[in-house]
Amino acid sequence: MQEQILFEDNHVLIINKKAGQLVQGDKTGDESLLDSLKNYIKIKEKKPGNVFLGLVHRIDRPTSGCVIYAKSSKALSRLTVMVKNREIKKTYWAVVPKTEIPEAQKLVHYLKKNEKNNKSTVFPKPTEGAKEAILNYKILKVLDNFQLLEVDLETGRHHQIRAQLAKIGVPIKGDLKYGSARSNADGGIHLHARKLEFLHPVTQHKIAVTAPVPENDAVWKACDA
Repeated sequence: MQEQILFEDNHVLIINKKAGQLVQGDKTGDESLLDSLKNYIKIKEKKPGNVFLGLVHRIDRPTSGCVIYAKSSKALSRLTVMVKNREIKKTYWAVVPKTEIPEAQKLVHYLKKNEKNNKSTVFPKPTEGAKEAILNYKILKVLDNFQLLEVDLETGRHHQIRAQLAKIGVPIKGDLKYGSARSNADGGIHLHARKLEFLHPVTQHKIAVTAPVPENDAVWKACDA
């Protein structure tokens, strides 16, 4: 667990989540990062009772990278407001097929979540029940068969990056749900929450963290070379 920690103090804990890990418990009953981290804190800080740890935001199970947890109720309430007010800058890396797309582009779509199949449908214009989704991407690197995009989110919608990139013809590598040709061996997808920047909710110091890309993956290794 220690090797996944990107930042920790008395109020904030930032983790480099592995693809496949749950940020918090769900109906699968699989152990979540929330449970593992509570246990880690309990042992490390020798806490006798229950450990407080709150999830500030989510990333999808097949996605890797930065996730923020709050170790105090004060931090949790303030960070929750910061997420709502878009005061936390999130930057993602996405590996997509090597296809002709603009070098940099702002994408504006409208996303509607389908609860039954846990998937978002993308509409080009305002549609009843759909929420506006905005992101900006730029191509960082071109490989033999793939290209690496850096994605900055302006909104935080369900499966936003996955759905919007698929809509323009470049589904994320391994993302069968949104049209990738084949799955990845580990069941994850090549979407990585690369960077987080925000002001500490208590000290007001700037926090900037960068999550290393997943190890033992040739494509990620080539992207980060």
